[in-house]
Amino acid sequence: MKLLIVLALLSASLLPAGRAQAQTPATTRVQTASGPIEGLTAASGIREFRGVPYAAAPVGPRRWQAPQPVQKWTTARPATQFGPRAMQLPLFGDMNFRSNGVSEDCLYLNVWAPAQTARQKLPVLVYFYGGGFVAGDGSEPRYDGEALARRGVVAVTVNYRLGIFGFFAHPELAQESPNHAAGNYGLLDQSAALRWVQQNIAAFGGDPAQVTIAGESAGSYSVSAQMASPLSKTLFARAIGESGSLLTSGPGPAPLATAEQTGAAFAAGLGAPSLAALRALPAQQLLEATGQPGAPRFSAVIDGYFFPQSPAAIFAAGQQAHVPLLVGWNSQESGPQGVLGAAAPTPEGFRQAVQKLYGPRAEEVLKLYPAATAAEAEQAATDLASDRFIAYGTWKWADVHAQTGGQPVYRYLFARPRPAMTPEMGNATAGLAGGVVQQPAGAPKAPPAKGAVHSAEIEYALGNLPTNKVYAWTPEDFQVSETMQKYFANFIKTGNPNGPGLPKWPVMQPGTDAQFLRLDVKTQAEQEQHRARYLFLDQQMGK
Repeated sequence: MKLLIVLALLSASLLPAGRAQAQTPATTRVQTASGPIEGLTAASGIREFRGVPYAAAPVGPRRWQAPQPVQKWTTARPATQFGPRAMQLPLFGDMNFRSNGVSEDCLYLNVWAPAQTARQKLPVLVYFYGGGFVAGDGSEPRYDGEALARRGVVAVTVNYRLGIFGFFAHPELAQESPNHAAGNYGLLDQSAALRWVQQNIAAFGGDPAQVTIAGESAGSYSVSAQMASPLSKTLFARAIGESGSLLTSGPGPAPLATAEQTGAAFAAGLGAPSLAALRALPAQQLLEATGQPGAPRFSAVIDGYFFPQSPAAIFAAGQQAHVPLLVGWNSQESGPQGVLGAAAPTPEGFRQAVQKLYGPRAEEVLKLYPAATAAEAEQAATDLASDRFIAYGTWKWADVHAQTGGQPVYRYLFARPRPAMTPEMGNATAGLAGGVVQQPAGAPKAPPAKGAVHSAEIEYALGNLPTNKVYAWTPEDFQVSETMQKYFANFIKTGNPNGPGLPKWPVMQPGTDAQFLRLDVKTQAEQEQHRARYLFLDQQMGK
């Protein structure tokens, strides 16, 4: 894996908008089912609980097992420091952590509670971070829950296992499992966290009957996964997906047998002929092996337990959670190089790239993504790359759930480009995940993105623009953020994003050129113009 240059771009001490620069020394105690915890009360009055264990440490014999109950305690446990983040390599320049190092012992969550008593029954948001199932953490400032808590929502961020620790499958793992399953440990972690919320959130003033799950990128994939799984689909009432799902007409998650073969081959390459030998290897050695050239990518598995069948099949049959869904993607999820590579964005260059990708069906693609000029070629390549990367799968999720879910679907397109970077950033450019890569001195300055890049909406939606010091945010950016926060808060509270003073957000109509909401300085509902693109990709992905 090619490592991005990680800049010191976001100070770990930065706090979300509206929070005083120092927290009051007062502590606050809550009795959970496992034992009492003591958190902090911010100057704003929001109570914050960091690093709360929701399952036992998945170490030793518990490596590659479903999460187990945490050992109970009797004396008050401090909840003032974010727990360790899951084992991961430093991959993305936009990830800034406040967590207590990296460890296999990572099954912790964080709670921001506006309620001062356990009787208030406020709506709850449980947020899963993104990072391709290989990176990320619930302590990242962009996911901080205080801004939503100030709007009357109990906010929760959840750590879950990643990469080889979260998604490794092996024949011996399936043999030892009472469910004859392997893999999906990261998704099982999330499910365990949702059960923890059902059991404990009332003590924080939250209502277990009003839980919304949400996430971006891999977090959005996770939301689609929890909606599909019979283990989780009754543990929440609403869902939000930002850019990504496990639904495609293509292969999707690997069958268990395939994942087992991949895992066994990887283990053999490490000189670990048995599960016992694998569990004896140091975590850091396993992690570093996954970063070597040719190492497999470990992800979701159709294991017969968490997923009885593929998520696409579950949704097609209407067997997913029947909950309201707010879902969408960004206007520039990928750049033109995602299709063109190093070629110049010209009509001929785009044509050649499409012919290479689609062969005899290239002419169909060129009609769906027309490019008669260089500017059109650049936009067409951007659109096609974005659709292939993540927009198509998100569209598929929205489209199928609108047809089989029996609940309203609200679709958005986030189109606000980030403003220019601050002068302190020098000659930096945004990476694929929204991160920042410093360019060599004298290198040409990269042109600004013309749309909203992948992950750019997170700080807007969660009210955390001030935590990101890379960009010179404008009043218009804060206006867009305010609008998006209101929509999200309304949906978390009622299952409907609409409310006073907001442009009307229409419900998707199943199987049509559906209306969606374009989120920008001018936010408005628009009619879908590109359904034919997604129908083509849906047909093509299945081959």
